[in-house]
Amino acid sequence: MESISRISSMLETVVFTVELPYASFGLCSLVTSTARDLTLEAARDASYARKTSTRQLPQAQLKKLLDSRSERDVQEGLRKVIMMTYREPRSTTLPLFTHVIKNIASPSLEIKKLVYIYLLHHAEAEPDTALLSINTIQKSLSDSNPQIRALALRVMSGIRVPVISQIVSLGIKKGAGDMSPYVRRAAALAIPKCYALDPSTEPQLLEYLSALLGDKQYFVAGAAVSAFLDVCPSRIDLIHPHYRSLVRKLVDMDEWGQLATLRLMMVYARKCFPRRTRRVKKSNTKANSKAATSTKGFYDSESEEESDTQPDHNTEEIPILDPDLELLLKSCAPLLQSRNSAVVIAVVRCYLYLGTLAHIDTAIGPLISLLRSAADIQHIALYNIVQVCLTRPEPFVQYYTHFLVCSTDAPHVWCLKLELLTLIFPYAPQRLQSLILAELSHFSHSGFQDPGLVREAVRAIGRCAQSSVTSPQTSARCLRLLLAHIGSADSRLVAESLEVIRHLIQRDPDAHRTTVVRLAKHLDAATSPQARASIIWLVGEFAGVDPENNIAADVLRILAKGFADEAEAAKLQIMLLAAKVYVHWLNANQPSEVAAPVVELKPSSPKFLEGFEEEGGFRDSHTVGEEKQESKEPEHQHPIPALYSYILLLTRYDTSYDLRDRARLYRALLATPTSAQLASLLLLAPKPVPHTPSPSETRKGYLLGSASLVVGDEGGVGGLKGYEALPEWVKEGEEPDRRLRDEKSSENGREYDAGKVTTAGAMLDMAAAPSRGSSDFGTPPQRGLNGFGSGSRVGANTAPKKEKTLDDWRAARRKKQRLRMKGNETGW
Repeated sequence: MESISRISSMLETVVFTVELPYASFGLCSLVTSTARDLTLEAARDASYARKTSTRQLPQAQLKKLLDSRSERDVQEGLRKVIMMTYREPRSTTLPLFTHVIKNIASPSLEIKKLVYIYLLHHAEAEPDTALLSINTIQKSLSDSNPQIRALALRVMSGIRVPVISQIVSLGIKKGAGDMSPYVRRAAALAIPKCYALDPSTEPQLLEYLSALLGDKQYFVAGAAVSAFLDVCPSRIDLIHPHYRSLVRKLVDMDEWGQLATLRLMMVYARKCFPRRTRRVKKSNTKANSKAATSTKGFYDSESEEESDTQPDHNTEEIPILDPDLELLLKSCAPLLQSRNSAVVIAVVRCYLYLGTLAHIDTAIGPLISLLRSAADIQHIALYNIVQVCLTRPEPFVQYYTHFLVCSTDAPHVWCLKLELLTLIFPYAPQRLQSLILAELSHFSHSGFQDPGLVREAVRAIGRCAQSSVTSPQTSARCLRLLLAHIGSADSRLVAESLEVIRHLIQRDPDAHRTTVVRLAKHLDAATSPQARASIIWLVGEFAGVDPENNIAADVLRILAKGFADEAEAAKLQIMLLAAKVYVHWLNANQPSEVAAPVVELKPSSPKFLEGFEEEGGFRDSHTVGEEKQESKEPEHQHPIPALYSYILLLTRYDTSYDLRDRARLYRALLATPTSAQLASLLLLAPKPVPHTPSPSETRKGYLLGSASLVVGDEGGVGGLKGYEALPEWVKEGEEPDRRLRDEKSSENGREYDAGKVTTAGAMLDMAAAPSRGSSDFGTPPQRGLNGFGSGSRVGANTAPKKEKTLDDWRAARRKKQRLRMKGNETGW
């Protein structure tokens, strides 16, 4: 399209030249020549565009292009071959190996790159032929262009031929000492490849790696850290002398180097810095947190020891940071403004697992800003935000507007947003709690097409009410919102709401007696089997409360009429309700007042076999006994035993195996009045208070920023393959010596001080200070702080000399001039 537009513009130029008057003949010829040149250039570009089309050429034509003397044809042939390499099988381009490799000695950098790409893809298939190009690649290591040297080192390390492992090692040694930082960076990236090719080269590779870790260039050090994590991540001893320099270079590294360095420093800090804490008063937390990081006073030591041994309720523990760890956390702060979301999450991970609560609070704002990114990044950011919010929810309250559900949000996004709203709900003010409940109530209606959103909104309301920090008034409001859904026509909404209501009632049974009565009134309107089962279960749990005014027996009487039309889930709860009501009746009456016990037949009895054949089915011994005792029962039987017997009789002919087996269990358990105590222990045992945790509680053990955090338990019990948990803090007294981190190779010889900051201007003044060497008897001057002579020698008087004024300099200059003039006069 570009060539066509250029041709059209040239045609306009030609037309313009025709319309010019004859008087401007010189200008016309100039414009005509320009149009001719542009036309030729456009035609050449159009022909080149036709040549560079995506259509596949036959191998004969490709060989002709690769063997051509024209650099442009060779480049075109290589592009075609590389295109076929990514589209076609390897067998298609493998016959062109010799034709491609012979162009490796071309002086063109573009051709070299294309040949190197082809060589990396096909070297394993043709190792013998690939060895012919090693000599040429080695010569490129001595090229004057650092880009060619770095490219040659990358290709040599990428050729997976074990025979050349020692050659690659020598190339890395040469590249590690190269003057160009780009070549040294290529050498650092080649170390893991050489190690994977031949693990026996590890000792010499570690020597090169140790030198590259201390490189002054930040992008070389970042590549060296990445190579360290691939080759020997457990060799922490190699990091000690370079720890502080790596931390200071962290801000200047590229994103990949920053990620690798932060990952290394996480493990290094856990293994080298013990976790120390100090107990301070809650009223003066900020002042004490500052004092915790400083040195203890002489008179404060005794009182602090007493406060540590005798903890008080008005005190809290705050961590004491090591100076080197504090240096790392301060160096990470500028990275919170990084454009890379992975770097921001890596810094938040450092603050969460290494820093204090103050560090976490400073990282929450940049973490929230990731929600403005693309949809995929927003999804990953939400998982990490939830992980941090589980630990520290209070600072997220001010960002509640970012967690409100939008109409364009995907299901996995609004699910996490609803979870975040429930996490910050207990710590929000009253006005914000009302807003969150209104948001959840809006999405809990059945008018939405997505049933998952309705279900999660109802569960979120339940989690808001179940929180231990929530006030009773707020819990009552949440319960009212859920009770409003009981009369809905959506059976799924009613069932989910009743499930949440059941959990809330179990948390405080004494305060919800009237709620159970209200639910029983809606039993006729409930059509969902799960909803009816939940209401019947709640009625059975409250069957023993206030026996004189209890509605459990009446509810059982009403349900017994339509027992045959109920679903299996409701039938199971009706039978359980009948057993509970009967047990309460047995406990309230004396054994002499109860009905006659059911006769139990043993398997050895001859009458036991009479109950096994009934229209091809089976009957148990208890059923036969009940039939034999029907005539012996009193004429005026109490309604509760009659209802219980009637429910058991209905279950005997039900089609559900589970229901019939459950009825046999209850019949055997309640066969005699003496077993009422055992039945009470089984049926009326207090139920544990249910607690619905946040859905992300199961992911809480995974590391922030890891892929296992996003995948969850679907990746396996221990996370995805390759997942590594964070090591525990080293015990105090077992950490390595702090002096190992002293920078011995420092040019100025000063000891590192984390609290002292030297400005750039001061460093320039120190470097520009004049050297004052001593010339007496050739004694070398003593080296000062900046590496130059300090103007004093051993044994000399070190009293400071008086600085010369401008008059002194002028007087000395006039004296030199007089001596020079006197010498000229005397002929010296």
